[in-house]
Amino acid sequence: MIGIYEAGRLSAREIFQRKTGGAGVEATVAEILAAVEAQGDRALLDYTRRFDRAELTSLEVSRAEFQEALELVEPGFLDILRQAAANIRAYHEKQLRSGFVFTGPDGVVLGQKLTPIEKVGLYVPGGTAPYPSTVLMDSIPAKIAGCKELVMVTPPTAEGKVNPAILAAAQVAGVDRVFKVGGAQAIAALTFGTESVPRVDKIVGPGNAYVAEAKKQVFGRVAIDVIAGPSEILVVADGKSSPRTVAADLLSQAEHDRLSTAVLVTDSRALAQAVAAELEKQLAVLPRREIAAASLENNGKIIVTEDLGRALDIANEIAPEHLELCVDEPFAWLPRVKNAGSVFLGRSCPEALGDYFAGPNHTLPTGGTARFSSPLSVDDFIKKTQFTYYTPQALERAADKVAAFAEKEGLDGHARSIRARFED
Repeated sequence: MIGIYEAGRLSAREIFQRKTGGAGVEATVAEILAAVEAQGDRALLDYTRRFDRAELTSLEVSRAEFQEALELVEPGFLDILRQAAANIRAYHEKQLRSGFVFTGPDGVVLGQKLTPIEKVGLYVPGGTAPYPSTVLMDSIPAKIAGCKELVMVTPPTAEGKVNPAILAAAQVAGVDRVFKVGGAQAIAALTFGTESVPRVDKIVGPGNAYVAEAKKQVFGRVAIDVIAGPSEILVVADGKSSPRTVAADLLSQAEHDRLSTAVLVTDSRALAQAVAAELEKQLAVLPRREIAAASLENNGKIIVTEDLGRALDIANEIAPEHLELCVDEPFAWLPRVKNAGSVFLGRSCPEALGDYFAGPNHTLPTGGTARFSSPLSVDDFIKKTQFTYYTPQALERAADKVAAFAEKEGLDGHARSIRARFED
């Protein structure tokens, strides 16, 4: 089911193959985007009928539907949602920062002001599983940033309903409006606006290959967070780790999608063999075993290294979305981590904590982009505007230097705009 390899036999690219959703996606998405831009709600209703098999007369979730969802969700789960939201809020409030201003010689004033993005669109997947956690993770930072309006889109069921847990999470998180539309057509609606769905300034949230491609194609018309790929986990574990818990952590990501990647890197061949056997055992009773089995068969690997230092080197080459350090003294190893979306320290910190409850964001860079990008944060919902003020005396002192710089670049108009202020 899952192969065991010696370190060095596979390159980082071979360890994490990062497959895509297949050919034909780009053209299909372009067609959907054009149709929604031209036809608005009519195209959305048509695509919802075709792809979700739902006959809708209205796209927006009503207040009655919100109330119904609250009544359908178990009180215990509502309490869990509220506690998770409190943890997420507490973590992300630490990310808030202020602008700055300082004064230089001759009365020069320089600074930067921060302004929340006004309208944000949140995509929440439907498909094989509902994700109320995504609602919390992607909307709470936007609310903390001060965004004026948060618009959520999510695919309906064939009965024209939205999963009650998703609507409950939307209410807990403070989402302003929710629309029953998914796929590339939902991204198009948020980008262009329709008769029902408002146009937004930025779109965040994960989705399938069509959603990811749609976000890629509309980037520039609106801002986006990331082009999210299939879920990834890399577990670095020493020989003291439990094969049962390591296998369970690998399966926690493998069950997401057939394209997901789950990899163990260990300095213990005994652990490697025990985890491989444990995966087979746990797969047999996993409800989503077909998905998880396909993920492990196609993308899963166990790598045996000579020591943990080499294991961290491999992790940094791969730059995984999720990195678990199931080792003694994990904080001692943390400085060695250079490239990872989110790091889970120690044997009592499974990645699932981060998916739902701990507080740090679960919208993370995938596909190796942790080499240069970061988890979703309050900063993603804030614009930075710089400002400059010069007194006449300060401008006079700098004039010749600025003009000389402009002339060096062959831009005489720039130089004249400086010198004009000192001509009678």
